[in-house]
Amino acid sequence: MSPSVSSRSARRRAVGTLCVLLAVGVVITGLVQAAPSTTPRAIDPRIAAVMRKPDYRHAQWGLFQQDPRTGKVTESRYADQFFIPGSTAKLFSVSGTWHTLGSDHHFVTPVHAVGQRRNATLKGDLDLVAQGDLTLGGRTRKDGTVAFTTIDHTYANDVPGATLTPENPLAGIDQLARQVRQSGIRRVDGDVVVDARLFQPDPGLDPVPTPLIINDNVIDLLTTPGAEAGTPAGLEWRPKVAPYHVTSSVRTVAAGKPSDINVSSSPDGTRIQLSGTIAADSAPVLRVSAVKDPNAFGRTALIEALQRAGVEVRAKAVGRNPVRQLPRSYKGAPTVARYTSPVYAQYAKLILKVSHNLGANLGICLMATSTGSTNCDDGFPVLAKFLDHAQVDRKAVQLADGRGGNPADRTTPRALAQILTYWQRTPEARRFRTSLPILGVDGTLADSCRSCPSRGKVFAKTGTAAGGDLLNDRLAVGAETTAGYLETRKGHFDVFFAGVNGAATPTADITGVLTIANDVSDVAAYLQQQAAGGH
Repeated sequence: MSPSVSSRSARRRAVGTLCVLLAVGVVITGLVQAAPSTTPRAIDPRIAAVMRKPDYRHAQWGLFQQDPRTGKVTESRYADQFFIPGSTAKLFSVSGTWHTLGSDHHFVTPVHAVGQRRNATLKGDLDLVAQGDLTLGGRTRKDGTVAFTTIDHTYANDVPGATLTPENPLAGIDQLARQVRQSGIRRVDGDVVVDARLFQPDPGLDPVPTPLIINDNVIDLLTTPGAEAGTPAGLEWRPKVAPYHVTSSVRTVAAGKPSDINVSSSPDGTRIQLSGTIAADSAPVLRVSAVKDPNAFGRTALIEALQRAGVEVRAKAVGRNPVRQLPRSYKGAPTVARYTSPVYAQYAKLILKVSHNLGANLGICLMATSTGSTNCDDGFPVLAKFLDHAQVDRKAVQLADGRGGNPADRTTPRALAQILTYWQRTPEARRFRTSLPILGVDGTLADSCRSCPSRGKVFAKTGTAAGGDLLNDRLAVGAETTAGYLETRKGHFDVFFAGVNGAATPTADITGVLTIANDVSDVAAYLQQQAAGGH
């Protein structure tokens, strides 16, 4: 590629991606612009002991802690040097999207009747106009909140223990279909079309956001062991939409043996095959397979939902999405159904709690659409303007995506501290703070420090960047970080960062990464305990 090429997309694609980016993210301490009023204290011996472990022999640790009200800094170690952020980059992208859309913004996805109505028959098409709704009802509880699990299903192929929420991933599509019938339409003598012109999918963002998203654009595959060793494993999958078809040759092996389940699919993603083994005493094992054409998938899903609701559609359910039939505008085309999402703050909570990569990247595209652009890259200037407003030193932040998964992404602890401090000064401070994982309680910090004195008193985004070190048969952990808020006394919160770049695991077992994540969580707990006056 010529050096004269200047598009941000080209620059992002030029650098490739890390081997693995896990469901953990970084949050950094909220600094104010004033100079610190005191010098940092000596490092807690418990923290020093963690840093001296063999996994960190060649690594660099960063620490930062500050009172955002007074500017008093009590910990500072490499606060102005670049760190690989991992998923703490989501603090920037989610904050920018939150500010741009508003915390109470609803995504309203309409279905228009394009053509002529003759009694109960539509002579024309039903057009679903995608609005960038992250879940389209697939995680929405009856009370309007968005459901999540400790390890999200989108991480099922990389992180052990991923589970499903109980909600129906087709809930929004089914609701739209029922509304179409309630509008009086019983037959569609035309087609169903997904209008995904809101923005153009950008392959420089991985995973790639799309205007229509159903079940995070994946098929869930849940394997359960058979009755005894040697028997076929059980299989459940969702959402069931034609022409997707799943088969499994997974066999049950003796209790105590390893479970090893692999997923492959046809080039179009519609024929999915599971193979491998599952131990007789294993819990159900979740895997996912990508939906490669979200618009065709959504079109078929809506046609099938219409049929379940009692609306006949003349067009075949399976086929390409006929985008050439879309009108220039929907003036004069009545809205016959609309799905209204939960507020954006609920989506922000999902993204931050489970480190939802697709949702974080989607925020970049949504910021672009706020300017009338269909180019996701145009979301970055919107984010830049917000960071200036929030008094974040933008030169201390490098971002090429919204999730923290691009190798170019960097930030300093001080810059992350500044975005955290910004939120502390807004009326939505508590809403933002409680959207972060809570130590020992939920999200990516749910399984850390469950019985320690800091449980429930650390609110922090976590971040992990890891890849295979084939030379030494181990995992290279580019980043393991956490940052956010420490409750030092009732109602008072310091901002903090604790993280390490350049660690390594003893073996290639992924549990070594989880051990490093626990070390970082322990450091955060020690910072909280020391600030609260206890050991």
